[in-house]
Amino acid sequence: MTIKVEICVDTPDGLAAAIAGGADRIELCSALALGGLTPSPGLMRLAGKAPVPVYAMIRPREGDFVFSPAEIDQMRREIDAARVAGLAGVVLGASEPRGRLDSEVLFRLVGHAEALGTTLHRAFDLVPDPNEALETAVALGFERILTSGQASRAVDALPRLAELVKKAGARISIMPGSGIRPGNAEQVLRETGAHEIHASCRTATIDVAPEAVHLGFAPAAVLPATSEQSVSELVATVRMFEFVRG
Repeated sequence: MTIKVEICVDTPDGLAAAIAGGADRIELCSALALGGLTPSPGLMRLAGKAPVPVYAMIRPREGDFVFSPAEIDQMRREIDAARVAGLAGVVLGASEPRGRLDSEVLFRLVGHAEALGTTLHRAFDLVPDPNEALETAVALGFERILTSGQASRAVDALPRLAELVKKAGARISIMPGSGIRPGNAEQVLRETGAHEIHASCRTATIDVAPEAVHLGFAPAAVLPATSEQSVSELVATVRMFEFVRG
């Protein structure tokens, strides 16, 4: 089975860099510094022309994943925007106040996303019982779960990720993400058995005008950006792993 490399981006330039670097799939966001929020309709429309599948993050605000009825209605409309833009899928998540997946809300959102692919995002990493959450995700019909194994970095939770991959079997894909780089991707794939991997590859930088920083329009004078070279190196690492594995 070919291993898929998914790259998350939050700008048109990042989208172009990920495609040029050989990404198999794009997770399209805004505000990656906040963990990713819903991208603008304009960015969605631009990404709808991409030569690879693009999944839009559907997350209306920063913070936790316990959403109000108004926010859920907003998410439904954002799913509509992704469909109109011609994107392949959406990335969803919703929690109950104590961290369990909110299966009722997710049932409504996945149903609203009919005919679009669906990824369960890292709301999964907040659940008290990942095995229960895995079964919930399968029952709801998600294609995959993006997870760091409930650690800050996927590489710090390889045994748990391997266990999830084994329990998931062919029912749903477990996609390790968070802190994935060309230098550790081979270890993550080898020790987990995953068939997909997720990374940002933000190793390039963008210079911001000092005046913009001074007036509060940017948090710093140098901001991270998606690197085509880093994406290319990650893809090459994954393809070499496939070749060696046979």
